[in-house]
Amino acid sequence: MTALAQHQPDAPKRLLAINNYFYRRGGAETVFFDQMAMFAEIGWDVVPFAMQHEANQPSPWSKYFVSEIEYGRASSPLRKLTQAASILYSFEAQRNIARLIAQARPSVAHAHNVYHHLSPAIFATLKDAGIPVVMTAHDLKLACPAYKMLRDAKPCEDCKGGHVYNVLRHRCIKDSIPLSGLVLAETLLHRGLGLYRNKIDRIVVPSRFYVEKLVEWNWPREQLRYIPNFVDVAAFQSAWDEGDYFVFAGRLAPEKGLATLIRAVARAKQRLIVAGTGPEETALRQLVSERDADVSFVGHLAGADLHRLIGQSRALVLPSEWYENAPLSILEAYALGRPVIGAAIGGIPEMVRDGETGLLARPGDVDDLADKLGQLAALSVAQRAQMGDSGRQWIAQEFSAQAYRDRTLALYAELGAA
Repeated sequence: MTALAQHQPDAPKRLLAINNYFYRRGGAETVFFDQMAMFAEIGWDVVPFAMQHEANQPSPWSKYFVSEIEYGRASSPLRKLTQAASILYSFEAQRNIARLIAQARPSVAHAHNVYHHLSPAIFATLKDAGIPVVMTAHDLKLACPAYKMLRDAKPCEDCKGGHVYNVLRHRCIKDSIPLSGLVLAETLLHRGLGLYRNKIDRIVVPSRFYVEKLVEWNWPREQLRYIPNFVDVAAFQSAWDEGDYFVFAGRLAPEKGLATLIRAVARAKQRLIVAGTGPEETALRQLVSERDADVSFVGHLAGADLHRLIGQSRALVLPSEWYENAPLSILEAYALGRPVIGAAIGGIPEMVRDGETGLLARPGDVDDLADKLGQLAALSVAQRAQMGDSGRQWIAQEFSAQAYRDRTLALYAELGAA
C-alpha cells in the first residue's frame, strides 16, 4: 500500500433508504425520514429511492424515483392494468434502482414500505448486485397478504400455514373479489420467487410481539432483528397545564377500537377529544349522539397543535382491537410527559408499564376500559404527571434515537456495511 493510500480518508458510508412515499404520510414515513436524518448527522451519505408524488419533499435523486401509482383515482382500463402489473412485479423499479446504484453504490440498502408501489422486485436487483439488504416490518405483510391480520374488525390468522387463498375467500381487500384476487396473485408470485425470504438479509422488527408472530408463521428467527422505534425526547416539551380530557389521535378506522372507547367514555362520564379523520367518522359521530357522550372531533392535527392537545390531556388512549406493532403515538405521548391507556393487544403491552407509565385495558371490553378511564381520572394531577415522567425517562433510555442508531449500526456491521 502506498503512503498516499495510507493517508487517504475513508470514503463515507452510503445508506440507500427506500420507501414508497417521500413525504411524511404515516408512522412508517416518520421512521424513514428520521432514520435518514440520523445517519446524515453521523456522516453517512444518504440516498433515497421512492415513488414520484406531488407531495414529495425535494431530492436531487428524484429523477430515479418510479412513476406514481395512486390507487382509488379514476383512470383508464389500460392504466389500471399497468398498475396491477406493477403491483405484481415492477420492472420500472428494477431498472431505476439499477441505474441509481450504478451511479451511487450504497454500503447497505434499508427498505421500509415497498409493496404495491415499488414492489419487492427491487430486492432481487440489490441482491444480485451484492448489496446488503435490510427491511423494517412496519406491519404483518410478510405473513398476512392483507398485512393487518384483521377481518370484520377482529384479529384473523386464517392464512397461517400457507392457506393464503383465504384472502380471496374472505374478500379481505376492500371486500372486493378483483382486488383480493390481485393480492392473492401478488402473494403467490412474491413467495414463489422468494423476494422477501431469500433476497432480504435481515428484517428489522419494532416489537417483540411481531417477532414472535412472524416466527409462528414460519419466518426464521435468525433473519429477524428486534430494534424498537424511537423518538428524540429532547425535541418534546413536557411541562403542560393539564386539561380535563382524554385524547385519541389517529385514523378513525374500525380496528382502532373507537366505538368501544366512545361507549366507555359515556359509561365513565369522562370527556374525550378525537384528533384524526377516517372512514368511521360519520358512524362514530352518530354513536356519540346516541350515547350522549362528551366527545369532540377536531379533525387531523399535526406538529405543535397535536403536541399541545396531547400534552394538556389527562392521558392518551389507544384502544386498538388489532395487532398493533409499535405505535409511535405512545412514545410521543411519553415524550410529552403524558401517561397512556392502551389496549392489551399486539405490541402495545410492551410499551405500557401497567400502573407505572399508564394502564392496560382488555381490547374490546367497554366495562374494563371505562374502569381504567375512571382509575386514571381519579388520580391527582401530580400522580398523572409522575406516570408521564416515568414514561419519558424510560423511553429516553430504551427508545432513544441513540439506542436505535447503535442497534442499527451493529446490524449493518454484522452485514459488513458499517
